[in-house]
Amino acid sequence: MPTEIVTTDDLREFKLELLKEIKQLFAAHHGQPTKKWLKSYEVRKLLGISPGTLQNMRINGTLAFTKIGGVIFYDSEEIQKMMVENRVNNRFDLRREK
Repeated sequence: MPTEIVTTDDLREFKLELLKEIKQLFAAHHGQPTKKWLKSYEVRKLLGISPGTLQNMRINGTLAFTKIGGVIFYDSEEIQKMMVENRVNNRFDLRREK
């Protein structure tokens, strides 16, 4: 059984290749969820909100959903659309000198 010695240069090269592949995966998905339909717990985790906040967003029509049986699904594209539509641009310039 032949033995192969792994050097620190080999490990460094492996690290660089691995990072390159991970960056390519992120670039392919643009940091967006890869699933079309998300369940409630996934949406709460993605947005960092509580179950009550998510329920309020359903009730007041902020976030569209689909209910099949007892399971509620959200379209990941609709979530991104909602985030863009509700973007707030602050008019106060913090860099302005007095």
